[in-house]
Amino acid sequence: FIAAGLLVPGSEILLKNVGINPTRDGILKVCRAMGADITLLNVNEEGEPVADLLIRSSQLHGTTVEGSIIPTLIDEIPMIAVAAAYADGTTIIKDAAELKVKESNRIDTVVSNLKAMGCDIEATEDGMIIHGGKQLHGTSINTKKDHRIAMSFAIGALAADGVTEIQDADCVTISYPNFYEDVEMLSK
Repeated sequence: FIAAGLLVPGSEILLKNVGINPTRDGILKVCRAMGADITLLNVNEEGEPVADLLIRSSQLHGTTVEGSIIPTLIDEIPMIAVAAAYADGTTIIKDAAELKVKESNRIDTVVSNLKAMGCDIEATEDGMIIHGGKQLHGTSINTKKDHRIAMSFAIGALAADGVTEIQDADCVTISYPNFYEDVEMLSK
């Protein structure tokens, strides 16, 4: 939902009580490096650190995602790649070979689906290079029954032209059974 707020023009989303533990907040760091308008409100560091996140649509730009930040966002890389496809300039993701052994080979799956949407992207041995800034178009997304791929491309479809079909869309129930209902609620 962070990416939805950043990518859909005119958006403003408030996410309440979000974990901001520095060992798991890599996506926030990458989004900020891409120029994201994210404000932390009501920060509470008693126990597990949390905050409310105010996210506003932003004109993102490319960045490099590598090294010690990778373990803090490995599961979010598909979403970061989709956001990078909309960002101006080039985003390089490396040191992420672990993506090959997730529910699907997420490097190949992300690259093939973003290409199908019209993105200029190439796979590397341990990540991908995304030349963003082109308007993406709807297509049929092959999720390989991977819940993170389905969710990432459903969010990416919100900013794409045309209709996007998410194959095996129900695979999201493994981690977020109400995902599509919550996405629908955001668009109202």
